[in-house]
Amino acid sequence: MNLRFAKMNGAGNDFVVIDNREGQAALGRQAIERLCDRHRGIGGDGLLAVEPAVNGADFRMRYYNADGGEAEMCGNGARCFARFAGKLAGRTDAVSFETIAGVITAQLIGERVRLQMSRPKDLALGLELPVDGKTVTAHFMNTGVPHAVVIVDNLKELDVHKLGSAIRWHERFAPKGTNANFIQQAKDGSLAIRTYERGVEGETLACGTGVVAAALIANQVLGVSAPVGVRVRGGDVLEVGFERAGGEYNAVTLTGPADFVFEGTIEV
Repeated sequence: MNLRFAKMNGAGNDFVVIDNREGQAALGRQAIERLCDRHRGIGGDGLLAVEPAVNGADFRMRYYNADGGEAEMCGNGARCFARFAGKLAGRTDAVSFETIAGVITAQLIGERVRLQMSRPKDLALGLELPVDGKTVTAHFMNTGVPHAVVIVDNLKELDVHKLGSAIRWHERFAPKGTNANFIQQAKDGSLAIRTYERGVEGETLACGTGVVAAALIANQVLGVSAPVGVRVRGGDVLEVGFERAGGEYNAVTLTGPADFVFEGTIEV
């Protein structure tokens, strides 16, 4: 069959996006992996599928990593999904959609999107992880998907692939593993981040849920206040807003770009 798709990116995190409201694209793991292959397919960090909602939202979002495995949530993908779904529905204000991590509401602001994120959970600070004969201090939070965050002094020179892979597969996060994020605070209080993504199994230019985890953990550990600007490896600055009451976070938002790159048709 010929599959109609859009290629989109959110701060450099790129996706194949399809309208599957009719359920005609029965894509298995191997097909998704091939579509996301940068040499033999369209290329992307993952695939987003628009499906009918089942619990009262406007749409349902299905997100698959580049390895074909389905994930609970993707922040940059969700912004792209919102713009794509808004275009399908002729909406220019807001859309809501169901994810495995919960219902997300997205405000459409031109080419930018502000997501109302699900409530973060499972905060764990100061985890001492044995890695390659050394001890790495990591902090953990689930912002729709699991994230470990490590604060470093020299982000530019860090071997993200080596250390990220070790943390991603660390027994502390077994059996599903975690995404691994590395952050450095600038003099103005903003953050810079690099991320090793689970499912992609490598460093990506951006990870939205990782940015949210980084901002909230920086609030806990470094005392950073909202809104928090976070510069991703792709160069864009995403903004994280939140309200904190004690140890609980509410009204967590992620704002950033969501861009159409091109559209096309591919045989699957």
